[in-house]
Amino acid sequence: MTTNWQKVIITPTTSIRQALEIIDKEALRVALVVLGCDTLVGMVTDGDVRRGILKGVELTDPVDKIMNKSPLSANVCLSTGELKKLMQERQILSLPLVDDEGRLVGLKTLYDTLTVDKRENPVFIMAGGFGTRLKPLTDNCPKPMLKVGGKPMLEILINNFKSHGFYKFYISTHYLPDVIMDYFGDGSKFDIEITYVHEEQPLGTGGALSLLPDSLPTEPLIMINGDILTNVDFAKVLDFHVKQKSDATMCVRDYEIKVPFGVIEGEGHEITDIVEKPTYRYFVNAGIYIISNEIIQSLPSNEYLDMPTLFENKQLSGNKTLKFPIHEYWLDVGRHDDFNKAQTDVHELGL
Repeated sequence: MTTNWQKVIITPTTSIRQALEIIDKEALRVALVVLGCDTLVGMVTDGDVRRGILKGVELTDPVDKIMNKSPLSANVCLSTGELKKLMQERQILSLPLVDDEGRLVGLKTLYDTLTVDKRENPVFIMAGGFGTRLKPLTDNCPKPMLKVGGKPMLEILINNFKSHGFYKFYISTHYLPDVIMDYFGDGSKFDIEITYVHEEQPLGTGGALSLLPDSLPTEPLIMINGDILTNVDFAKVLDFHVKQKSDATMCVRDYEIKVPFGVIEGEGHEITDIVEKPTYRYFVNAGIYIISNEIIQSLPSNEYLDMPTLFENKQLSGNKTLKFPIHEYWLDVGRHDDFNKAQTDVHELGL
């Protein structure tokens, strides 16, 4: 978000000359016209000023004579990628941000969406599985290293994280670890840092957390299975975890089951309802987690633990455990049909 957006706030009675001076001084090419403290009622660009002058408006006149009174705005919860797409589609250079109550809370420029701030949060990728269901493709290759669209799935995943500013990676290995380590090395050729965590015996996704080194950054950690193809905005998930003060956050997907028959409900022999071909919807685990450092430090070393059990244990211990629904593209490449689908999807997604 543009840090000096408050400096371009003006009122409807501000003169056109003053608005033009602010637009020129702050180099944002726009002034935000606000009523009260936070109600956006218009926007002014240098183009609006030029068009006003051509119509005979004086520079001493108030900006409400020339301002755009129906400016496009966006909810502050939208991801950087979504904001970028919206601005490109509308061919605009800046976009006011509002909260759920419609209050002005920021300004995003197209330039902001093209620059990515580095994030110190560690990313832990689970890449040690055997990939049994994808044999014979995985006979001599770890599943995350299978190529989709000409690149290993693990590289596609890392590139997605990089696009959101993440650069500290930890990769859990077990099956054919040399294939992964020989390809990525220490990560320097990919402009990232990689630390490998080798499991002598499979410890489950939760147990592998206990093998992370003492030098691990204390910021919340993102954990993800290495066989997932997705364009999830990981920064948005992390921001939710921090804002909600969560200890452990699980990303979930909406999953529906369509029953092709009439479902009979009842008590004993009595029929109470007949539902024709119903659809049931559930949230399912998407294999993406945000784990706070305190949780990681509390885990017993080198003991098997899966993530659902970890969440159950921490919930019983009074920790705050939350779910975060994701609606972006997501594919668990676990079967041959999934792998074939990924070959097509990766081009459409531009990953």
